[in-house]
Parts: sequence; structure tokens; C-alpha cells
Amino acid sequence: MLPIRRALRHAFLAATLTALLPLGGASAWAQEGPQLNLPRLKLGAGMYQIDVQVASSALERQIGLMNRKDMPQHEGMLFVFEVPAVQCFWMKNTLLPLTAAFVADDGTIVNLADMKPQTTDSHCSSQPVRYVLEMNQGWFAKKGIKAGQKLRGAPFDGR
Repeated sequence: MLPIRRALRHAFLAATLTALLPLGGASAWAQEGPQLNLPRLKLGAGMYQIDVQVASSALERQIGLMNRKDMPQHEGMLFVFEVPAVQCFWMKNTLLPLTAAFVADDGTIVNLADMKPQTTDSHCSSQPVRYVLEMNQGWFAKKGIKAGQKLRGAPFDGR
């Protein structure tokens, strides 16, 4: 009886994993080029305007800025999560040095983290957040944008 249970358990596990792979498990790792056709919106940071791509699905967030060879200085990617949580990012298959701004619901930058390309070093928010804005590394520092300052734009209006 025990070998039958074990075989059923293994078959169930294999079927479950196979069913989950199309939801993003293998897709992001097989991503050959950058995702460039995400929805866009404008954000404000101090006196500066940022054009961001919005990554809101699990797969879009997983792919992020992977395989991008360059990005204009006024552009970035806004990662949108369903609920606030401690968010951690790493840079596997990401070619650009980036800075992540971990952002609260009201647009307040909670903390900033410089991230080296092509590493699996983890960079986390210091408290639960729903948004993470990635920009070219050094953009926030050059513009004098620091933790505690607020971003403006549709996601943060009225919060």
C-alpha cells in the first residue's frame, strides 16, 4: 500500500508543478529580450518627471528590466503589488546597474537601494510597501531625491 501512496503523491506533485510552469515559473527564465510594451504612466519626483513602465502582473514583475541594455535617464519601471509587504529584489539577468526606491501607498520613498547587475544579492524594503520604482543607478542621488520624499502620480493620488 505504501508504494502506491508514494507513487500517487509523486504523480500529483509532478502534475501540480507542470500546471504551474506556464504561469511564470519557466517563462521569465526563458525571456530572451526585454519587455518594452508595458503600460506607461508619468510620475513626479521633486521637480522632475519620470516616464515609467508599469509591471503589475506576477510575470511582468518577475521579468522586470531583465535583458535591457540601456534605459533613458528619465525612464524607469514601477512594480505594483496587490498588498503592502516587505519587497525584496535581485538582479539576475539584469544588465543595468539600478537603484530601487521602495515606495509606500502615499508615494513616500521608504528607502533606496543601489543594485549591481547580474547578481542574486537581495535588496529589501525596510517596511511593507506596495510599490518599487527602479531607475538607472545614481538617478535619485543626482536629483537629490532621498528617503522621506514623496513621489506624485496616479498610483499615489488621494492616498
